[in-house]
Amino acid sequence: MEPGDQDRESAGQDPLARAIALAERLRPAVGRERTLDAIASVPREWFVRARERKRAYENVALPISCGQTISQPLVVARMLDLLAVEPGDRVLDVGTGSGYHAALLAKLAGHVWSIERHPELTELARRTLAERGFANVTCLVGDGSLGLPDEAPFDAINVAAAGVLVPEALVDQLSPGGRLVVPVGGDYQHLTLTTRTDHGVTRVTLDPVRFVPLVHGRE
Repeated sequence: MEPGDQDRESAGQDPLARAIALAERLRPAVGRERTLDAIASVPREWFVRARERKRAYENVALPISCGQTISQPLVVARMLDLLAVEPGDRVLDVGTGSGYHAALLAKLAGHVWSIERHPELTELARRTLAERGFANVTCLVGDGSLGLPDEAPFDAINVAAAGVLVPEALVDQLSPGGRLVVPVGGDYQHLTLTTRTDHGVTRVTLDPVRFVPLVHGRE
């Protein structure tokens, strides 16, 4: 079977069945059962354009509005796993995009603040999340590189855009024990996990990835 054939064969299934099948395919790369449960409960097709829905469960990034993309499921799953979000956690999601990542975080956390520089994407995501019953997500337009100081500190911060360096403004908004996952680099990017501990800040460089740049300012 060629890559992607399994996804196309599932096209006749209902959305939740396809989400469950996606979670099972991601299982070898995921360490936390709660991560898989979240992915299995949120159909990715809710967050892509109609013409992309047949490809919603392929392990590829797909185009959305404003020249942005919805990240490939494997990368989303890895970022969720690294964040290790627990019930009741306060989470900042930088780069709302389609709202898919915010929806998954909402399944794991107490509340999610999701910030996006494109007003059009913010409105689309806000509408989709509301229609699908995600009441614990607040969507905002703003400069995600600055975080959200008025709501800090956060137990976890997810960044869906690559910075040349780990944004210090976001590190400063971590609570004790808080985790920040952000792609770092230019032409060659890697996921970076930053954790605030009792003794300071630790940083680990992990999987190679490819994201759009983290842009300062709002559109």
